Amino acid sequence: MRKRVMKKVISLGLVLAFMSAMLTGCRFGFASDPDDPNEEEKEVPIDTSVDTFEYDSSLSGTNITLLNSKAEIQVALEKMGAEYEKKSGVHVEVMPVTDGDSPYTKVVSLYNSGTPPTASILDTTDVIALAEEKAADLSDEPWTEEAEGYLTEVNGKIYSFPLCIEGRGIIYNKPVIEEALGESFNPDDITTQDEFKELLDRLVEAGIEKPVSMAKEDWSLGAHQLQYIYETYEGTSEGAQEVIEKIKAGKLDLATYDRLTEFLNMFDILKKYNVAKGDPLGADYDEMAIDLADGKTAFWFNGNWAWPNISEAGAEEEDEYGFLPYFLNNDKNDFANQQIQASPSKQIMLDGQIASEKEQAAAKEFLNWIVYSEIGQQMLVKTCNIIPPFQNNPYEPSDPLSADIYKKVHEEKAFNASAIVPNDHWAVLGASMQKYLADRSDREELTGDIQKYWDEQE
Repeated sequence: MRKRVMKKVISLGLVLAFMSAMLTGCRFGFASDPDDPNEEEKEVPIDTSVDTFEYDSSLSGTNITLLNSKAEIQVALEKMGAEYEKKSGVHVEVMPVTDGDSPYTKVVSLYNSGTPPTASILDTTDVIALAEEKAADLSDEPWTEEAEGYLTEVNGKIYSFPLCIEGRGIIYNKPVIEEALGESFNPDDITTQDEFKELLDRLVEAGIEKPVSMAKEDWSLGAHQLQYIYETYEGTSEGAQEVIEKIKAGKLDLATYDRLTEFLNMFDILKKYNVAKGDPLGADYDEMAIDLADGKTAFWFNGNWAWPNISEAGAEEEDEYGFLPYFLNNDKNDFANQQIQASPSKQIMLDGQIASEKEQAAAKEFLNWIVYSEIGQQMLVKTCNIIPPFQNNPYEPSDPLSADIYKKVHEEKAFNASAIVPNDHWAVLGASMQKYLADRSDREELTGDIQKYWDEQE
C-alpha cells in the first residue's frame, strides 16, 4: 500500500531545475472561445446588500493592473474589479495575456520595459522563477491562514495568492450510464481498474459501442495523462519531484517502474474503448464534448475546465456529471484508486520591485477583499466559477464538475500533487504519447522516449 503524505507546500529546493511554465487545464483546456460575443450570457446574481469589509479610504483613486493568464475568466475579473472599485475607489485594469503568448514571457517583457503589472495571474513555476527578484512578500497577509494546504513557499516565504483549485480525472455522465444499464449508478462502487473495465464491457453489451472519449491533443496526453506517473508516486508535489530526480539521475528503471506500468495499463483500456479508435489522432475536442452530452459516450478523461465545452454541447448545470479516479491497479486501498488529482493551478503574484507603496497596498487589499468580503467571496465562485482554495468561503461552485471536485476536496477524496516539469515536456512527450495512442509505437519505445527526454535535461 502506498502512503499518502498530506503535506502540500512546494519548496524552492524542489523546483530550482524547473523554472519554466507548468501546464494547467485552464490554459489549454478550452477548444472553444469561452467569451464568444454571440453567446447568450447567463448572469448569476450577486447580493451586494451586505458588505462588512473595511476599506482603506486613503487608497481611493489608486490605479492597479492585473495581468490575467486565465482567459476564460477575463470578463468575470473585469466585473470583480468594477465592483471592488465601487466600494474602494481603487481602479483595477485587467490585462489579458493574448492567445499564443506565454504568461511568463509576457510578464518578463513588461518588467524589461519597466511597466510590469501590479499583480499577475501566473502558473506556480512562473511565480517561483520570479519570486525572490520581482515579487512582494505576502507571508504576513491574513488570507494565508485561510489557504492552509494550498500555499507555495519559496525559501520559507509566501509570494503568491492561490486563486483557484482545478482537478482532473475520468468524467462520467451518470444518466447515460443508468439508462444504458437500466439501473442506478453509484460512482463510489467503482474502486479498481478491473471494476472500471467490467463497467465498460457492460456498457458495450448494452449498446454503447465505444463508451470512452480520448483527447488527442499533446497537452492532454503529455501533461494531464502522462504526469500521473510522477504525481501518483506518493500523491504530493514533493514526491513528484523526487521521482523526477530519480529518473534524471538514472536511479529508477522506467522499464520496471510500477506507476508507469500501471498508467499504461489504464491508458490501454481507454484506448480500447475509445470512440475514435479507428482514427485516434483525428478526434475533435469539441465533438468529444458533444458525444458525452448526447450519450454517444459515457466517459471523457479531462478536468473541470472542460465544463464550458460540455455546456455548449447542451449539458445543463442540473445534469449529473462527476469524476472517477484514473484507476491504476486493483488495490482498493491505493489512494490513486480512491481520489482524483486536484491542486491550486493559478497564483497571483504582486510586484515588489516597481509598484509604489500605495499600489502594493491597493493590490493587497483587493486580494483580501476577494477572501474576506461577502461580495468578493460570492464573485470568486459565482462570477468566476472558481473552486475556492480558502476555507472561509461558504459558496460552492454551480457547475457539476467543479461541484464534484469541491466535494471531493472537502471529503479528502482528492490528492494535491503537481509535477513541475520543463515547458516542453507536454509537447515532446505528448508527441510520443500520440504515437502510442495511434499504435505507431510500443511500450518499450515510449519508455525510451521518456528516459531520453529526462536524460537531456540539465
